[in-house]
Amino acid sequence: MTSVLEVNNLGVAFGGIRAVDGVSFAAEPNAITTIIGPNGAGKSTLFNLISGLIRPHSGSVVLGGVDRTGVPPYLMQRAGLGRSFQITNLFFELTVFENLRLAAQRLEPAGRLLLPTYRSGRARARAAELIDRFALRTKTGELAGALSHGEQRRLEIAVALAAKPSLLLLDEPTQGMSHADTADTANLIRDLARDVTILLIEHDIGVVMDISNHIVVMHQGKKLAEGAPAIVRADPAVKSAYFGHA
Repeated sequence: MTSVLEVNNLGVAFGGIRAVDGVSFAAEPNAITTIIGPNGAGKSTLFNLISGLIRPHSGSVVLGGVDRTGVPPYLMQRAGLGRSFQITNLFFELTVFENLRLAAQRLEPAGRLLLPTYRSGRARARAAELIDRFALRTKTGELAGALSHGEQRRLEIAVALAAKPSLLLLDEPTQGMSHADTADTANLIRDLARDVTILLIEHDIGVVMDISNHIVVMHQGKKLAEGAPAIVRADPAVKSAYFGHA
């Protein structure tokens, strides 16, 4: 089985601080690989390195069998990477449908990009498909800024999926959600893995252990451990650094 993503000895330093230090792991097709660790462990910086927002000082990022190290975000998206952010990142003054149609515009042939939006058949069809899949039909014409927090987070995941990526990076998608919204989002992410490989950052350990196929634990910029949920939970180093001795 060929990995969708291979991260090899990836590292970056800011001043004298090694924010990410020699991290390696792979994400397998249609699996949920979750990055966990205490605040400041380097998780979001790792996502920024993978997605091209930050250029690494060492190591490589291989996406779909091609070395994409240091490639900027817009080219990573063309290569098949989609991403949501820790802080909600939507066009709040646009409707739910327009946020999705705009994100799906890349599906249109280059020669049609300057045509009126009503001619964007592929993008509009993809937006309608995602509205149904993410249970946003009653919110289609509402401004994204008027949605509840849970609805905005769900819309942001849909936006990240609009261009049909092969790898989806989700940075704390359940942050700030109620217990019910968290459970619904966890079920949604599990369902999405049928169609796309998922790389996830998540603080809710219950969610992590429930939906992850593979877990990578980070501590002070380094990979502390990795493996299946049961293996990671039983690791003494993880218990000490993350879960606590008890």
